[in-house]
This record gives sequence, C-alpha cells and structure tokens, in this order.
Amino acid sequence: MNHMIDTNELKSQITEEEWKLRLDLAATYRLIALYGWDDLIYTHVSLRIPGPEHHFLINPYGLMFDEITASSLVKIDLNGNAVIDTPYEVNPAGFTIHSAIHSARDDAQCVLHLHTNDGVAVSIQKDGLLPISQTSMLIHPHVAYHDYEGLALDHSERERLVADIGDKNLYILRNHGTLSVGQTCGIAFMGIYFLERACTAQIRAQAAGNINLPSKEAIKTTQDQSIGMFDIGRDRLAWPALLRKLDRQSPDYKN
Repeated sequence: MNHMIDTNELKSQITEEEWKLRLDLAATYRLIALYGWDDLIYTHVSLRIPGPEHHFLINPYGLMFDEITASSLVKIDLNGNAVIDTPYEVNPAGFTIHSAIHSARDDAQCVLHLHTNDGVAVSIQKDGLLPISQTSMLIHPHVAYHDYEGLALDHSERERLVADIGDKNLYILRNHGTLSVGQTCGIAFMGIYFLERACTAQIRAQAAGNINLPSKEAIKTTQDQSIGMFDIGRDRLAWPALLRKLDRQSPDYKN
C-alpha cells in the first residue's frame, strides 16, 4: 500500500491547530512502534479535534505504525464517516471503541489502545493488575475493567464500555488488552507507558515467584501520591523529550 497524500493540499483544508494535533498523534504511533508495542496494523490511537462536531483522527488501516505520518491520518465523525477525502480505510473495531469514549468523555481527547504480550497476559488474569510494584501502586486507583464480549464490532457495546470506564484514565479490556485516555497525546502515552511497565513487572515477578508484597499502608500512601497524575501539564517534561528522541530516530512522521 503506497497511497500518496499531498501535504500542502491537506494543510489548506485544515486549521493550524489541527496540523499540530496531527503531528502529536503521528508521533504517538511512531513511539508505539519504537517501543515495540504495535501489533502489525492492528490496535489504534485516536485524537479528538476541538469543536462541536466531535471529529477525531485515527490511523489509516493498513499502514504499519512506523509508516504513519501526520498527513496520512484519517479524520472521521462519530458515525465513522471520513470528513476529508482519503484513500485509506478505518479499522471498524477501532471505531467502535474510540467513538464510544470520545462521545462520552470531553476530557478524553486522546484514546490509546494496545495488544502487548504483557498487557494481554494481565488482562487474562482473574485479579487483573496487582499493586505489587511502585508503578502498579501509583496507577492502581486509575484503572477500570471491561469484560470481553468478542471483537468490538457491535455498536451496542459502546454503552457498556463507557459505563465501565467511568471517570478513570486507564482501562484493562479483559482477555483483550490495555487502553489509556488523556487530555493530550502526551498524557495518554505516559499513562499507557506506566500501565505497560506495571503489567511487565507483574508477569516477570509471577514467573520468578516468591513475590514480596508491600504493606497495605505503603500501598495506600503510594496511591494517595498518584492524585493528579493525569492532570493537564503532567507530560510537560517527558513528552518533549520523547519527541526529541523521535526526531533523532524517525523524523518523517512530520510529513
């Protein structure tokens, strides 16, 4: 697949703000590939465009994450229709999950969903994410769960997805994978980074055995210290650093 999109023509149809958002979302896809969290052409990240229309950007279905650029992102409405002409398709399961959250949560500007080995492994476990590492204790109060219902193609599941996530920022889709939401790509990325790190630590600790359990007091103290970790601005140091890393290793995401 080698569809070419005229970047200058696209820029003439959108606002400068949207182009900046496209850069952030394209960077998010590239970083997911860089950290080895991609799953061929599957999983998805979306970013809402400000405005009453609830339009959002999502990946062009069929491109590897390390191929995605700012201009190739697909702009769709809450019914899954392309708002700007595009040669690309949209993953129908991605549309179901992301349209549900975008329509219900104004603060969930970015929705990021993964199928990593460790994230899926924890999603399969009956007790889910355990508060056994510093990272997992920090994010534990921010995690919600949704039971598996099959491939996310039934739009009636959207109501249950929204009900289950409530006001949380991290989501374990049981027997499926992980999800993070944030007011910016940076916050959503940092959320999924912590969730994935916590899942990896848990799987490795369980494989090694003889786990040292922290005290209930330590767990509560750490959880209390996590208040506000998804507030706007919490990505002000890490996100620019990640973009600098990407500029060194994969700068063509800006095309």
